[in-house]
Amino acid sequence: MYRRQIRRSRPGQKQFRDISKFINKASPILDNKPYVSINSFSSFAISETLKKNVINAGYIHPTPIQDQAIPYILNNRDIVGIANTGTGKTAAFIIPLLNKVVNDRNQNVLIMTPTRELAIQINQELIKFAKDLNIFSVSTVGGMSISKQISDLQHRHNFIIGTPGRIKDLVKRNCIDLKRCQNVVLDESDRMLDMGFINDMRFLLSIMPKNRHTLFFSATLSSDIKNLIKEFLNNPVSISVKTGDTARGVDQDVVYVKDKIKFDLLHSLLTKDEFKKVLVFGRTKMGVEKLSKQLSNKGHRVESIHGNKNHSQRQRALSQFKENKSQILVATDVAARGLDIPDISHVINYELPSTYEDYIHRIGRTGRGGKTGKALTFID
Repeated sequence: MYRRQIRRSRPGQKQFRDISKFINKASPILDNKPYVSINSFSSFAISETLKKNVINAGYIHPTPIQDQAIPYILNNRDIVGIANTGTGKTAAFIIPLLNKVVNDRNQNVLIMTPTRELAIQINQELIKFAKDLNIFSVSTVGGMSISKQISDLQHRHNFIIGTPGRIKDLVKRNCIDLKRCQNVVLDESDRMLDMGFINDMRFLLSIMPKNRHTLFFSATLSSDIKNLIKEFLNNPVSISVKTGDTARGVDQDVVYVKDKIKFDLLHSLLTKDEFKKVLVFGRTKMGVEKLSKQLSNKGHRVESIHGNKNHSQRQRALSQFKENKSQILVATDVAARGLDIPDISHVINYELPSTYEDYIHRIGRTGRGGKTGKALTFID
């Protein structure tokens, strides 16, 4: 249908020299040996109310990262968790840390993430698990009113979830006392490093107690990440449940297309029945917005998300897409990490990402939770 002969990439596309890396058949789900968990959520040594909330949320058998990490976190061990995107990392740290606060109301937790969307998503997950526990959280991210966050911080809370820049700002305003935070989660650490947050991270961790409980999660384990682990953690337990660079449930292919007919091909694909819920990636904010308007003019139900949109606009776009009120979300790489958007049928790389690692995280938005998905990369 839209498959093309493999050929060499052009100069200037060094990170994509081996185009065959983007052509992989998904492993049939039935051929994948199912993971047999050692624990169940009902058997974890957590409070009965928390256990009820977890089970009511539909959690019965832990994913590999949850099964292996939760017991160590409950025993107050530092953790390095390396896992593919979409493997349930959030619940792996939220559940045992909530239990820690249940047992000791003086415990405080700082959770750092690279993007505001991921911080908000983690906070929503926490609220779901914290029902009837009388435990509260504050979300501190850029793009939202800092005065409201300052006000929220004056109310009782045990969890602060946010991005490094905004947290640092609030610390300098004396609105957050990190000396009282005995626990810290560094989520998507590789992405925070890529986005230049390393100095903010060092500044924040230098204020926290030396004997803190540190949980470190990353999708990759580069030499820079290994150096951060040595710097930030104390005798950590390493847990790796990574099965490869890309999700086994993602069918990947490339499409060779001339630039002048590129949009027409995209429009044609999006009219096909199998393209039910599609995430389209572009490189720039202006390019993404232009593409979104072009698709809208063609009659598609489309939203866009990029750095020029304010917080409420970005949340509205995500909500419309999650709730299937729009069929297509056009995005820059701000949407590529950490977001859990259910039932995406296709990811289309309309423009190539800057790095192969960004490609991995882009296509990781589909083929989640044991389902299969498809990823297409346009090459001109």
